[in-house]
Parts: sequence; structure tokens; C-alpha cells
Amino acid sequence: MAGASDWTGRVDTSVAHPARRYDYWLGGKDNFAADRESGDAIAAAFPAIRTAVVENRAFMRRVVRVLAEQYDIRQFLDIGTGIPTSPNVHEVAQGTAPDARVVYVDNDPIVLAHARALLTSSPQGATAYVDADLRDPARILADPALRATVDLGKPVALILVAVVHFLPDEDRPYEIVRTLLDALAPGSFLVMSHATTDGLAPELAAQIQSGRHGPGKLRNRAEFGRFLEGLELLEPGIVSVSDWRAQDELDPRPGFNEVAVWGAVGRKTSG
Repeated sequence: MAGASDWTGRVDTSVAHPARRYDYWLGGKDNFAADRESGDAIAAAFPAIRTAVVENRAFMRRVVRVLAEQYDIRQFLDIGTGIPTSPNVHEVAQGTAPDARVVYVDNDPIVLAHARALLTSSPQGATAYVDADLRDPARILADPALRATVDLGKPVALILVAVVHFLPDEDRPYEIVRTLLDALAPGSFLVMSHATTDGLAPELAAQIQSGRHGPGKLRNRAEFGRFLEGLELLEPGIVSVSDWRAQDELDPRPGFNEVAVWGAVGRKTSG
């Protein structure tokens, strides 16, 4: 575990960071004025943003539970995990399967400062934290902590929830996701959600993607679907995160335009 001197120098409180802005929308306290200013500006243009982030977290929890309970997945790789919000992946997975093993990956030093909370595990299972960037998948896959925690020769659930939309096309997001998937065994899963232009007014989509709030790209349903090509989609396929196997959630469910986030789960069936 890194000491404070290892990470405090990397925190630029004058620039909004997606993980801290997300924490702000969820009602957390690990954020700064720049994060709140950016978050409020987005919320002013898209008032349903807090609904969207809450539904996105609920999607993640439902998927992890389904994969652990119904598909016997015992290994999870969560990239872009963000600041811990309970229940997190390991809490959900180990609530069903105490022997589940979880690796968290993020590039935000504030998340690194919270790594102790992320590393809490049941005695039968294990958790680890990797300080790395999604844009460097080879480094993630080669990290000793990852290799000591999960066996890439066995099925892994790769979780990319609300993170790939921070990668503009020049970062080669499709290549990055494919590199990660290629390293996983058959029977592995890709769990993914992605903010979209679908349902948004063109001027709102342009404002969000203006660069003022950091790099990234909202992608439509077809563009999102490209990330899942070659995978076997679990029912109900590509849907709003608020609708993915949400039969046990409270009604009424938010409409698509209130969430504007696609979600899907795909299974890798071949090597």
C-alpha cells in the first residue's frame, strides 16, 4: 500500500476527474471544487445525470450477482473502478461466492488512497488493486498483483462500467477492449456500460463532448455494439442499464432518456 507521499503529488485538484465527479453525483465526499463545478455544469444541461449514475451502479451490482449465482464466475477484473461505493464488486460477488477473487484497476490517486477499503476480502477469496490506466492494457494484464490474484486461464468477468466513454477514438478503444478480451479464457464475460448520444438533443451531446469536461466520446447503440462483436450476448441484449434484468427493482423504472447509458453482457465462447 502506497503512503500519502506516493499519491498526493499526483492529485491536481484544479482539474475535474471522472472518478471524483462520479463520487460527487453519488453523494460522496471525496471530491474537490473543480469536480463539483464540472458535475453541476453537466447536471444543469442533463438534470437526470444523478439518476443515470445510480442506475449504472445498480446495473453493475445486478450483473455481478447474476454472473456469480447463475454462471459460477469466481474471478472479476474491474477496470475504472472509481472511488469505493458500497456494495462494491467484491462485496456483491463474495456475498454469493465467498471464494470469489477480484482485481480493481484505476489510474486516479484518490482511488489509490482508498485501496485499503477495496482490498477488504472474505477469508476464502481475495482482492487486489492495480494502479494503472485502461489505455495501457498490456501493463494491466502483466501486473504481478493481477497475476497473483486471478488465473487468466480460467473464466474472468471483465468489467468496463462507465469508463470506455472517456476514451476518444484516437485512444483506440476498440483495440484496447479486444486486447483485454483476447487475454481471457473462453467462458469469460465482458460487462460493459457506455454513455450514449441516443435520446439526447444534438446540442446537449455536443456540449458534453466539447472537451470542457475532459476527453471522451458518447457512442450510439451501433458503436457500442461493436465492442461486443463476436461475443454471445446474455438476455436481454443491449438495453438501457436501468432495464437489464431489473425485474426486482422498484417501479416505475427510469425512461431511456433519463439514463442515456447502454449496458450489455457478452460471453466469450472461443479462444
